[in-house]
Amino acid sequence: MAKLDTLLVNGHLTSANELPLAFANRAFLLADGVFESMRFTSRKVPFLALHVQRLHAALDAHGMTVPDSLQHDALQTAIQQWQGKWGVRSDVRIRLTAFRAGEGAYAPETDEVSWVATATTMTEEGFGLPAKGLDVDIYQDLVKHLGPLSKFKNLASTVYIQAARHAAQRGWGDALILNPDQRIIESSRSNLFVVSNGVLYTPSLDDGCVGGIMRSVLIRTAMDHGVKVYEAALTPQTLLQADELFLTNAVRGIEWVSSYKTKRYFHAMAEKLADWIQESVEAEAAADTVNPA
Repeated sequence: MAKLDTLLVNGHLTSANELPLAFANRAFLLADGVFESMRFTSRKVPFLALHVQRLHAALDAHGMTVPDSLQHDALQTAIQQWQGKWGVRSDVRIRLTAFRAGEGAYAPETDEVSWVATATTMTEEGFGLPAKGLDVDIYQDLVKHLGPLSKFKNLASTVYIQAARHAAQRGWGDALILNPDQRIIESSRSNLFVVSNGVLYTPSLDDGCVGGIMRSVLIRTAMDHGVKVYEAALTPQTLLQADELFLTNAVRGIEWVSSYKTKRYFHAMAEKLADWIQESVEAEAAADTVNPA
């Protein structure tokens, strides 16, 4: 993976060496903002409308004003222009960080928004299922608290950072996160799904997990193919009784879990879902080629 040297700053193409180090901004000082992680693949960002919808909802929940440059069509155009400067053919991970402009202490001077998007090349193409599964376990030092902002990707990410560190130190592929009720709600970077007897179960947003884009896409895809999906409270016992576990996010797609403690898992359902999602992305890209906007 390699960082690309062209960025989007408030919708404008900017060289990385022209980006000011503004240590006075509220993202750096107060984590006063949100972010979106997207994948550019098959000549576009799949599910861009869902990303924009969540981004707008997150900014509104934080009391920030959505700028014209973050409206769907403006962002789509900016990304397409930006892509022409990358000079790569690989898939690309896009991270868009939006934060409250101005300085001030806790009380902000303005609710206007500034934003910057960075691009990083990826080694894999598309949303195919990885060949190797992940070993996971539960991170217990901190819990994720519930609230009106818990379903968004907020800059304040202490629980996720510490859970990811914990996993790396122990050689796990990822760490699972608990809420105050000791329910398993997600991992350090993804939503969580359990498969039992051909049925999918995933935590409710009311339990505190992020409202993931791939989570939404997968639920819709599964139901379109006749697979039942239920929101449910997940416990360690649930995981030990499951046939499959897998994780989802908009950049990595589906990652299957090979083990939790002494339990080993299959990945047949995860593979089917990954194939269905990839087929949908490719079909949409082909339709765009035939009927460009």
